[in-house]
Amino acid sequence: MEDQSEKEYDPARDVGRLINMLSHQLKRQIAFPEEESSLTNIQRLVLNYILFQVLKRDVYQKDIEKEFQIRRSTATATLQLLEKKGFICRETVEWDARFKKLIPTEKTEKLREQIISNTQYMENLLKTGIDEEDLKVCLRVLGQMSANLSGNEKVKGRECIKDE
Repeated sequence: MEDQSEKEYDPARDVGRLINMLSHQLKRQIAFPEEESSLTNIQRLVLNYILFQVLKRDVYQKDIEKEFQIRRSTATATLQLLEKKGFICRETVEWDARFKKLIPTEKTEKLREQIISNTQYMENLLKTGIDEEDLKVCLRVLGQMSANLSGNEKVKGRECIKDE
């Protein structure tokens, strides 16, 4: 007997697939300054985050880990490459030598206006034709989906195993 859920499967309603497609479209559409073109997508996103956040507050590796939901090792590797390529430097803070403040270099500061312009263009393009109420619902739903994925359950094979 055919499973009811298989019978009703509609790929057009496959949320993960649609989000993945949107992500790929977004990556293809983004225009980056030539200096930024050697960076991976996560490096660009982290650099943009640092560039915007340092205007308001100090930024540390822990902030990157939390914002992008990435492991410490991934954040470390990403930041090391950004530093090696001359986009950021890390400065030890007075109150704890283990903490390094992330600072955009002059090279990155020169790109600030272009990066801001590109970001605003992409945000406007993404929101075109979407009324404010629908956008609020979309953001709330995407936030909930992210929270669902970052919960304490890990899927292993077909069973869910709760972290203790």
